[in-house]
Amino acid sequence: MQNQFPQTTFVSGDESSHSARPPQERLPDDFNLLDAYSKAVVGVVDKVSPAVVSVSGEGRGSGSGFLISPDGYAVTNSHVLGGRERLVAETHEGDRVDAAVVGDDPATDIALLRLVSSDLPYATLGNSDSIRVGQLVIAMGSPLGLHSTVSTGVVSALGRSMRGQDGRLIDNIVQHAAPINPGNSGGPLVDSSGRVVGVNTAIIAMAQGLGFAVPSNTAEWVVSELMAHGKVRRRHLGIVAATQQLPRNFVRTFDLLADQAVRVVNLESNGIAAQAGIRSGDLIVAMNGRITASVDDVHRLLTSIDANVSLEVTLIRDDQKFEVVIAP
Repeated sequence: MQNQFPQTTFVSGDESSHSARPPQERLPDDFNLLDAYSKAVVGVVDKVSPAVVSVSGEGRGSGSGFLISPDGYAVTNSHVLGGRERLVAETHEGDRVDAAVVGDDPATDIALLRLVSSDLPYATLGNSDSIRVGQLVIAMGSPLGLHSTVSTGVVSALGRSMRGQDGRLIDNIVQHAAPINPGNSGGPLVDSSGRVVGVNTAIIAMAQGLGFAVPSNTAEWVVSELMAHGKVRRRHLGIVAATQQLPRNFVRTFDLLADQAVRVVNLESNGIAAQAGIRSGDLIVAMNGRITASVDDVHRLLTSIDANVSLEVTLIRDDQKFEVVIAP
């Protein structure tokens, strides 16, 4: 009688181990993936870390920075300066070099230093507009005084806003998950190609995986202003202002696109706003056709509108809506 059961083959220990090879054959792929990640990080560290410096001085704490030119220009955070005009930068090689403050912009928390040295390694500023949520980033600096510290993570979010030292909003902040600590401030946030895409500026106390960096495009603009003029040129209206909620009937009457406006509380007697005829109590509802629903909107527009372009301020005074033009 023919056996009705399917044929079963028993194998020896050697053959049994051979049958388990498919999972083992997948392991090299896992190792290759990890190796590619490691190679990317190691390559960036080798390329950029010689340009990273530790910044310190007499008095309050220290921070980080990075060289952007071979003749000693270095970027750090404004708050790292602590009002000091001269600091000491420690290089990757351990050399301590005097550094002078070229310019400082608390509104973006960016400052520019000049080290008393030359032929230095430097990092390249990349295009922060090209980064994407989820991509690898590497933070470098000297957290807690530990020089040449590296951490990795991903871009968590783009377009965040945070307050600068002067109360203005810093726009387009990069949120990332590379662990940073006090002392990382001013250090570079770098992409997998070794380009600086941000300047680490803040952490949130008692939070994990929440780091923030000023985008490199903002830093590059600030640096160009500081190099050329020693400060960032921004229009200054010469007003004290506050955000004001508007009644619905008021919004309908004047056909406004926002239910808030900026009320002029006070003016500098010789400021450009006073000279243009703006008065205390006026409501600023737009500038150059763009809505001003808050004081932050006014700050943004004063920064973004070219200084060589006339400024058209749309006002509401009593029951009239009209424009005032401020020449460049």
